[in-house]
Amino acid sequence: MGATAEQYLRQLDTGRRPDLPETTAGTLRLDVRDDGSTDHWYLSIADQHVRVTRAADDAELVVRAERAVFDRMARGELHPGAGLLRNELTVQGNMQLLILLRRIFAGPDGARHPRELGRAALVGRAATPRQGERQ
Repeated sequence: MGATAEQYLRQLDTGRRPDLPETTAGTLRLDVRDDGSTDHWYLSIADQHVRVTRAADDAELVVRAERAVFDRMARGELHPGAGLLRNELTVQGNMQLLILLRRIFAGPDGARHPRELGRAALVGRAATPRQGERQ
């Protein structure tokens, strides 16, 4: 997915996001720094929907980083938690909302949920006869 964070946020689908918890709601502001200026992206999350606007309003969680860091998150190359631990981004506010940020930004191309991989392995195992068993 070679998108930048700006491209990704501009085209973010405002439809229902089943990967977001139904009961979780909150606001996030992404402060994207680049060449001495800061762009602000405001994300409102409610009822499994994400609304994105360009605003510097107060939010429950503010995430600050260089543009390149947000671009890596948009491409699925950086988990926000890992970026926080490496001091590549800073956060202020409700840390629980940081998990939502990971769900909003897509994972790497071809990534699959671990449960999906486990189910596929079980199906494959059930379809393959074991040694000594009749078919």
